[in-house]
Amino acid sequence: MNPYTRHPILYEDNAMVVIHKPSGVLSHPNVKGQPAAYEGPYDPDRRIFQTPAGPLWLIHRLDQETSGILLAAKTPESAKIFRTSFEKKEVEKDYVVLVARKPLPPQGRWSDFLAEKKRAGGIKVFVTKGPKPNALLHYITKDFYPRTNLALIEVRLVTGKTHQIRVQAAYHGHPVAGDRVYGNFVVNKELRHHLGLTRLFLHAWRIKIRHPSSSKILDIETALPEELEKALERAQ
Repeated sequence: MNPYTRHPILYEDNAMVVIHKPSGVLSHPNVKGQPAAYEGPYDPDRRIFQTPAGPLWLIHRLDQETSGILLAAKTPESAKIFRTSFEKKEVEKDYVVLVARKPLPPQGRWSDFLAEKKRAGGIKVFVTKGPKPNALLHYITKDFYPRTNLALIEVRLVTGKTHQIRVQAAYHGHPVAGDRVYGNFVVNKELRHHLGLTRLFLHAWRIKIRHPSSSKILDIETALPEELEKALERAQ
């Protein structure tokens, strides 16, 4: 087992480690006893894991039920450069998402203001009108399944708000399949029965980012998990 993580490694060098985080795994510990993406104790203020092989700086996060690419830095210098790239929106982050109904237009953008409200067990995010938008994403429809009235879309996040894709998709009339917080309970029940879908259909499949040392552009991808591939086959 790699001393940094027990999950599949997509890319690693002396500056960084990129993994495929499975659905159900936390990006960082926040609930006692639940598994996290990287090994060892975690400092939430500095966003650092103290792994058996040394410190790892967590650069971004994925929701617990979202699978896909997760990046950490091995040095404070690399962490600073990566975090600056994210803050300046210089990073391309692409997701594949299964949603209810075909988006119209089939390609476009969602720009909204997201607000957060603390509640027992976590945070609930919602769209509110009035303030200047703080959440932006671009989407394109890749496939539509008329029998189940589901659409497969690719999303490029411009901002990185908590639960952003799930909240904006639901607000615009296209709740994410399997979303137990912002989705449709009746639809999710049908999807469990007909597609065998028991998780959120949201997967971070690609990241494009500049390497902190060489300045080379890294383009890293990870395949759709088997359980999501099977759900798509049943959706035909």
